Amino acid sequence: MTENNINYQSSHIFYRTLGKGKPLLLLHGFAEDGDVWKEQIKFLQDHYYLIIPDLPGTGRSALIPDMSIEGMSEIIKEIITIELDKFPPGTEVVMAGHSMGGYIALALAEKYPHLLSSLALVHSSAFADSEEKKANRLKSIEFVKKNGAFEFLKAVITDLFTETWANNNQEQVDRQIEKSRAFTDESIIAYYQAMIDRPDRTHVLKEFNKPILFIIGEHDKAVPFEQSMQQCYLPAQSHIHILRNSAHMGMFEETEKVNDALLQLK
Repeated sequence: MTENNINYQSSHIFYRTLGKGKPLLLLHGFAEDGDVWKEQIKFLQDHYYLIIPDLPGTGRSALIPDMSIEGMSEIIKEIITIELDKFPPGTEVVMAGHSMGGYIALALAEKYPHLLSSLALVHSSAFADSEEKKANRLKSIEFVKKNGAFEFLKAVITDLFTETWANNNQEQVDRQIEKSRAFTDESIIAYYQAMIDRPDRTHVLKEFNKPILFIIGEHDKAVPFEQSMQQCYLPAQSHIHILRNSAHMGMFEETEKVNDALLQLK
């Protein structure tokens, strides 16, 4: 594994690379870091050249001046550009985004579709937030301001998993909660504001003329099953994988099915 560091808008950004083959960029979601893909990394490194960033404000990456979804997508574009220099001209990247990472992936696909050979939305959505969801996110911001990021995150992380899986894998849930101590109030607030402000990007699903993979958790509370099913019929080339025993964290809950799905994008 190679650890990479770049400076972007005077901020330090970290990402890892390993493996061989076609480039696949794995983009983590809200209140996670690149380690959330650890089970996928173990399996996929023999099939892809993996690029795993820490988003600004996460892990070993600093916040940037523009923490919007679009601003963060520009950093990912910069990383892709650097890494594609190692490949023959015309090489394109497979890109998979979990949750908020999917929002960023869609923003990149909207502006730079020529960089991507395919796209995977893992428990993510092209729809903008409803007014109700925006209001709930604003309440969460106020909670973080009053009580701190960790108090907020430890209250919500367990709900990202099915109750059965969480009860049977409490050590892994606790590990995710403990890792969330690293997040500052500023970064969590910035992510929530970015998600509130993001536009509807269902047109990207219709206009992106390459394969789009959907990995959907039947019990997902963050991205409801019904919403996921509404969007997955929009692309010209749609590949749908429903995880019947997962909520929002299929990478943990049904690891082998997620691994096999991502392998299809080769």
